[in-house]
Amino acid sequence: MIYFDTAASYPLLPEVKVELASAFNTHYANSASTHNLGEIAANELERVRELLADSIGAYPSEIVFTSGATESNNIAFKSLLLSESFDVSKKHIITSQIEHKCVFAICDYFKSLGFEITYIKPNSDGLIDVADVKNALRPNTALVSIMHVNNELGTINPIAEIGQVCFENNILFHSDAAQSYRKVEIDVDDLNVDVMSFSAHKIGGPKGIGAIYIRDLRHKHLLPVIHGAGQEDGLRGGTVAVPLICAFGKAIEAFPDYYDSFKNIDIKGYFLDCLEKEEVPYVVNGGGKSLPSCLSITLYKTNTGLLIREYENLFSLAQGSACSSKTIEPSHVLTALGMNRETADRTFRISFPLDIDKFHVDELLKAIKKATV
Repeated sequence: MIYFDTAASYPLLPEVKVELASAFNTHYANSASTHNLGEIAANELERVRELLADSIGAYPSEIVFTSGATESNNIAFKSLLLSESFDVSKKHIITSQIEHKCVFAICDYFKSLGFEITYIKPNSDGLIDVADVKNALRPNTALVSIMHVNNELGTINPIAEIGQVCFENNILFHSDAAQSYRKVEIDVDDLNVDVMSFSAHKIGGPKGIGAIYIRDLRHKHLLPVIHGAGQEDGLRGGTVAVPLICAFGKAIEAFPDYYDSFKNIDIKGYFLDCLEKEEVPYVVNGGGKSLPSCLSITLYKTNTGLLIREYENLFSLAQGSACSSKTIEPSHVLTALGMNRETADRTFRISFPLDIDKFHVDELLKAIKKATV
């Protein structure tokens, strides 16, 4: 099986597998325990917290470990906006039409609390324009949330510029960095972000672990999303998953080297060049700056149903994001770009694995050519 769906989840890196097995055998003690094994686990927990913080230019005290980016996004909205110290007169949230579906679900919840939500439409390149965000600001805007990299298009939003607008207007700025972390450079100060979400399985780590960065966390009184015994600065109670965090740490260390090697191959360029040579009609969706590992492509003359049926045991291919793939409706990202149902049905998100080579791409090209009329 050739895997073309790494935007949904990367396979575990070899080093991560080793670290995960070792950590389950070594760091089984509760990190809150006061005995030696508990302290060893706690020290490892803090080591990874510092590692993550250093990788984004933050302080370790500003990092909270979570179960993944969905929980981190929930904390970004609920813990901040529903805390007793937050200005209750601010009842307006700005986000985009192409965010992860969990952000839409969170915004729906905030609508039930009396908040108004503005959804910014992407431009023709699949990017969120800074001017559109600026024009949507109101005196009662509480939060702006714009993802760093779109999970279907791979497009990289102008986060630093959007963050600067928010900073100048004293508005909290959150960005979901699940798709961008360790693939593009992140410095929270340079990007002007107040809150940022991360996920381990997007960089070859295990599922079930992620993190959130909250600027000046120690000076904030935030509402817990999970009430418990005070773990993770009281934001999310429960015994901390130290083995998963250790594996996350190993992914943080190892993934960039793999990704740099992958980028040097320019497999996306090779794929598109071959489509041109084979005279397969296509359009790349999201014409702005994008990740080298992610491609949204519409194959206008290809029988995509045939392609999926005939090669389901050879390729793992996605139409839209994993969160949308089980629904009968076209992806909300593609709809936001103005696509109709028929065009969306001919569109794939191809996200390349780190160990890809040209042979794998040639096999996919053969299949596409065979299904193209």
